[in-house]
Amino acid sequence: MKAQAAAGLVAGALLGMMALAGCSVGVPDPEAPKIPQPATALATPTITPGHDAAAVAAKDMPFSAGASLAEGVSVGISDGLKSAPGWTPVKENVAGENQYVKSDGCLVAAKVRANQSPLVLADDRESTVGLFTYLDPTILPAYLKTATLRWGGEPDKPGPQVEVLVLEEPGQAGARSTAVMARVFGTAASSVYVSVSCPDAATLAAARAEVAARLVVVPPSN
Repeated sequence: MKAQAAAGLVAGALLGMMALAGCSVGVPDPEAPKIPQPATALATPTITPGHDAAAVAAKDMPFSAGASLAEGVSVGISDGLKSAPGWTPVKENVAGENQYVKSDGCLVAAKVRANQSPLVLADDRESTVGLFTYLDPTILPAYLKTATLRWGGEPDKPGPQVEVLVLEEPGQAGARSTAVMARVFGTAASSVYVSVSCPDAATLAAARAEVAARLVVVPPSN
């Protein structure tokens, strides 16, 4: 079924991996040391001296503001879509990924990846363009548009927004309509993507509106 849904998409390699299979960019840092952790060890919170995470979370997060995040502290993503009418979770926090299916046939996959330092370029926008082209070299920057997701706050209520890049593909005859939204947070060394695949353009538009209202990118905290 996944192979059928992926047929006819303009960015086959990217959308086939991301939109339907739910795969994402797993690029480990080759320079990062691998330190074994005892099974019983408690995680120690990361604290960045002088960093006001609450103040950063209270503001919009355009691409230009990526450097205001705490260094190396990953973003997150909420599971708010599972409580939306018509949506059912089909995968919950499996390797950091959530998947949801809607009664009209739409499928959403949302995932966060840490250790994304190898993808970091001059700024978050350039790094995000690099993420798309890393997955599919045929994707040109001109294909990507700027969109927003929620940045903290509560679902369905006014709050800050975070800029992402989106690759859209209208459905052709016998194919699905798809949109993939992604953002690399260079300073936070993490990335987030949300892919939406629907039977047609109308269902895609409705699903994207619900994603924008319900799926919240969670700012890092110190």
